[in-house]
Amino acid sequence: ETAVEAVKNGAYDYLEKPLDRSRLLMTLANCLSHKQVLDDREALRNKAGAAVPIVGESAAIREVRRFIEKVGPTEGTVLITGENGTGKELVVNAIHRASARADKPLVEVNCAAIPRDLVESELFGHEKGSFTGADKRRIGKFEHADGGTLFLDEIGDMGEEAQAKVLKAVEESRFQRVGGTETHEVDVRIVAATNRDLSAPDSGFRQDLFFRLNVLAIHLPPLRERAGDVELLLSWFMADMAARMNQPALSFSSEALAILREYSWPGNVRELRNLVERLLILCSGKTVKPDDLPLLPGQRNPAGQEASFMDCQGFQEFKARSEGAFLQQKLRENRYNVSRTAEALGMQRSNLYKKISKYGLRTQPDVDGH
Repeated sequence: ETAVEAVKNGAYDYLEKPLDRSRLLMTLANCLSHKQVLDDREALRNKAGAAVPIVGESAAIREVRRFIEKVGPTEGTVLITGENGTGKELVVNAIHRASARADKPLVEVNCAAIPRDLVESELFGHEKGSFTGADKRRIGKFEHADGGTLFLDEIGDMGEEAQAKVLKAVEESRFQRVGGTETHEVDVRIVAATNRDLSAPDSGFRQDLFFRLNVLAIHLPPLRERAGDVELLLSWFMADMAARMNQPALSFSSEALAILREYSWPGNVRELRNLVERLLILCSGKTVKPDDLPLLPGQRNPAGQEASFMDCQGFQEFKARSEGAFLQQKLRENRYNVSRTAEALGMQRSNLYKKISKYGLRTQPDVDGH
């Protein structure tokens, strides 16, 4: 009776005398693992609680906000599509905040950034000794997200074996850890995102999983299709980042704004944000003028040649520009297939995704098909 009362009052477990050393060590390990899960859940809950507005007044963005308002309070599975940098994570956060799960964790998994042979362990966890390097039990993302929302980003890059296990977990709300035999039940809402067409026959994606995810679908438009939103986004990011950097916000001259309105923004909102940060750091005046803008990807110099690197202020800027231009060309040559490009370059796919994010590179053809 004393033991039962102790558990009711918050004790994790109890041990009977005489103490068994193996049982003691196992109980301590489980208790520490349980504490880590609780700490992680609290950190993820705090992260999800930070609201960032979806800025824009274009028809496409107003439709996105209406979608969030309708879909957020439901329990439906959501599939978000769109190019890199269009704000898929922002929409996921808004959906989670609008749901009854808002006070529960929002857990993100970037499927493209995890080596394929570790995806299952990342999602479902593993038991000690289940594979080389598994020196202790590990809790997976499904368990971390129990009661909340699980965001499967870049799900189109998940391997076939992992897809099959995710399908089973989504349909049955239960799974087994890698190397384990015990079945664990979870209550999670699935939100998935991709920059690929998963319905295409050559996508390499299981169609049964696609149909299971494609219950409530929304496509995020690229920035070049959001008429009038560029100036609003420039103003918002300038005010927000200037406050974070504790310095005065810059204004934009009409000439500079005209250039930025006409630019195609292949890296979408992420590229725009990075540009604002650069300007706050490097611009010497209070107003951004055309001369303060970097030579943007795809723009040509007055001589009609491709952007020169000779105006770089230092080697690091030259290195960044040249690497970005090189990778963009390789993506173009491989028809914007990230996996094929990474293989051709002899680099990890996850590393290429980091470079794409860093330089705001296109992963789909622009309006001219290039």
